[in-house]
Amino acid sequence: MASAADEYRARLKEQEKEIRSLVAEIERLKNPLVPDISPGLSKMQEENAKLKYRLNVLKRSLQEEESKGGASMININQRLQGIFRIAIKLAYPHLENPPLAVTPSQGAKFGDYQCNSAMAISQLLKAEGEKSNPREIAQKIVNSIPKNDIIENVDIAGPGFINVDLKREFVSKLLKSLLVNGVQPPLVGPKKKVVIDFSSPNIAKEMHVGHLRSTIIGDSMCRLFEFVGYDVLRLNHVGDWGTQFGMLIAHLHDKFPDYLKVSPPIGDLQVFYKESKKRFDEEEAFKKRAYQCVVKLQNHDPDVIKAWNMICDVSRKEFQKIYERLDIKLIERGESYYQDMMNDVVKSFEEKGLAQLDEGRKIVFPPGCSVPLTIVKSDGGYTYDTSDLAALRHRIFEEKADIIIYVVDNGQSVHFQTIFAAAQMIGWYDPKEIRVEHTGFGVVLGEDKKKFKTRSGETVRLADLLDEGLKRSMDKLLEKEREKVLTPEELNAAKEAVAFGCIKYADLSHNRTNDYVFSFDKMLDDRGNTAAYLLYALTRIRSITRLAKIDDATLQRAAAETTMLLTHDKEWKLGKCVLRFAEILHKILDDLYLHTLCDYLFELATTFTEFYDSCYCVEKDRQTGEVVKVNMWRMLLCEATAAVMAKGFAILGLKPVHRM
Repeated sequence: MASAADEYRARLKEQEKEIRSLVAEIERLKNPLVPDISPGLSKMQEENAKLKYRLNVLKRSLQEEESKGGASMININQRLQGIFRIAIKLAYPHLENPPLAVTPSQGAKFGDYQCNSAMAISQLLKAEGEKSNPREIAQKIVNSIPKNDIIENVDIAGPGFINVDLKREFVSKLLKSLLVNGVQPPLVGPKKKVVIDFSSPNIAKEMHVGHLRSTIIGDSMCRLFEFVGYDVLRLNHVGDWGTQFGMLIAHLHDKFPDYLKVSPPIGDLQVFYKESKKRFDEEEAFKKRAYQCVVKLQNHDPDVIKAWNMICDVSRKEFQKIYERLDIKLIERGESYYQDMMNDVVKSFEEKGLAQLDEGRKIVFPPGCSVPLTIVKSDGGYTYDTSDLAALRHRIFEEKADIIIYVVDNGQSVHFQTIFAAAQMIGWYDPKEIRVEHTGFGVVLGEDKKKFKTRSGETVRLADLLDEGLKRSMDKLLEKEREKVLTPEELNAAKEAVAFGCIKYADLSHNRTNDYVFSFDKMLDDRGNTAAYLLYALTRIRSITRLAKIDDATLQRAAAETTMLLTHDKEWKLGKCVLRFAEILHKILDDLYLHTLCDYLFELATTFTEFYDSCYCVEKDRQTGEVVKVNMWRMLLCEATAAVMAKGFAILGLKPVHRM
């Protein structure tokens, strides 16, 4: 980059020299009838202004690059994109927003990274009537690469692929920074407010396997945004309002008439719900009283509100047991939270002439949507549409969120598209300024490829699923005779880490938009891309320092003093893989696909195994078993790998164990 700036300065000097020469000629001739001089002077001055502008842009880029960094992890791909963006602009200054593609190479023979822009630029030039060979374009880009501290060498392969070799000292320096400063988040720009709506079970119903994906995916997204320094509001939009509460409250009143004085012993809310639903369907008088209770609830009748709170509290306690087991933190803001805001929402649409009457109900039909929103029913009541609009409005104007994410199944995609379109239509937000997104997901299937059910055809209770996971996890540990080497406390910690880690990872490792088959046998397998394998891999890496009898203080000193040579191919491959963590996080922040992180962690673990099998870290005396030699830079590479894996686990919500 610096050499490009020098080149511009030299060209500026020449331009200014020519301008002075032209001005001097004009002065000398003192002849106004010199048509060939004035246009030349004007053109030179215009070109000169453009060059000055580009030089200033380059200077700013240089300053920005120099100011970045510190303790933050560097996204190497992003840095390379910056370099190639300047090179392409220098090579083809007339192209507006030229295509830029930089990716990690697929094999060592193709270098470390690859810039594949030449072919796309060739197509662009062809469309403009310029004939150009992609390989010639690649050469022109290479010739324009500014001076930098990243690239060691470039070569052009095939039809115009630019293969990039990184400087070893650059990679070594980044690894050293990671070890000295810990795994720090990459730079992501100004701090943002993020609202994530996830889990969202219904009050008076037990959490079942259908709530698993939203809860796990939503929590992991929160962890990622929190790690990069954003202000995250974790919202649980529970179903705590509606007509079903009328029948529950009426049934509570009949079954426990003293509920206002003595707290009713509702042991199983699911049974209680089924009892009330049966009466609602079969008893006309009960049904009538249930509707009366709904009206009283909406009018905030004190006794009915107390009954409603009692029912909600029983559910909350059951939900909390699940959340504690899975280490999930949430703030509850159910549908009831937004009840008093709904009237204003309806009024807003009416005042702007966006609400229509349709057979007694009030609807909103956003442009481009196939289904309208019903904001007021024919009986004057509000709907889920009204509630969701009120929630979105509150998150935009009261929470002042920059990013709003709804982690809800794919079946709700049309609903959310319509909600977002209505909010944009009324002017609540501009998608260029506020990111509002529905991150949908597929359903959990049984091994028969049908919706996951119990043998009797019932929905699987989440509590039962977690219990089964603990049982199977312990069976697996006992099968491997881990009770002989672990203390009872260590065995229990391993059981929980494996059980809950495997359930979470099995979900997160699949592309969230697809359905996935739930199989305890597959997720507990310690071979392949599973939490069991990765948890074991991290425990094994951590054990290497214990084997070498190196404590944390020694590692910290070594990190500050030791140069990581990375001379062996497997050392180099592992070092680069470790540093791709920042690139992976940036990608997920953009597309919200967490399986990318799972794939990366599995690649990191297998790359470490290749390294460990080829490179001695600790050498022992074969007779005595005593440690005779420790390769410190390789030990540091082990530590860097472990640190990144542990941070990846933390984002996924997995708990590593000291011994396994």
